[in-house]
Amino acid sequence: MLYPTMKKSIFVVAFMSLALMLTGCSATNTLVKKRNLDVQTKMSNTVFLDPVAPSKRTVFLQIRNTSDKPNLDIKSDIKANIESRGYKVLDNPDKAHYMIQANILQVGKADLRDSENFLSQGFGSAVGGALVGAQFGGGSGRGATSLAGAAIGLVADALVEDVYYSMITDLQISERASAGVVVTEALDSQLAQGTNSKKVVTSTQETQWKRYQTRVLSTANKVNLEFAEAEPVLKQGLVQSISGLL
Repeated sequence: MLYPTMKKSIFVVAFMSLALMLTGCSATNTLVKKRNLDVQTKMSNTVFLDPVAPSKRTVFLQIRNTSDKPNLDIKSDIKANIESRGYKVLDNPDKAHYMIQANILQVGKADLRDSENFLSQGFGSAVGGALVGAQFGGGSGRGATSLAGAAIGLVADALVEDVYYSMITDLQISERASAGVVVTEALDSQLAQGTNSKKVVTSTQETQWKRYQTRVLSTANKVNLEFAEAEPVLKQGLVQSISGLL
């Protein structure tokens, strides 16, 4: 004969086991689907450059990093990749036919939806706020049993995290205009005047550069992904995107 206390213990053990299996389904699904590293690189706008003679295959590089990862260096990799394509990288922009300027804005753990939004906003738009995000499972039910199941599910999902890292970069590539071609640039600046008014300053100038702007988003995704594993593939994706324009 089973005493009431024994029946209660058996019920608790059975329930906990069932709850663990049910709430662990989300974690198991993540483990299976995200076990392999997935890397993607996208541009907000496509840039097409006209082909040039070998004598004009010269490039000036200006790569900046204003993210919170100051030790991230990609200039040397970009230089090597561009040179492997038959271009010469120069230190003097006045002698180069192309000028590539890039600024790494954000590197780190990210929410994929926010990152895609920053990509769609394009070159020059603000990249702010905390991008860190994680996916957690949820439970259903009522009372103490639902709380216990939720607690178990929280533990399971905390051990299995669907992690995204992203790298967001603004990119401007300039192409020297051919002889006889006049390029005009117009710049509008809004200057705050107190709290309720703004001053608009417009300037126009002729330049010898045809400029193209785009934003590059590189993402790496894997279950329990660490930055040490994500960093090299994020760099590789950005390097390929920049050098691939030429």
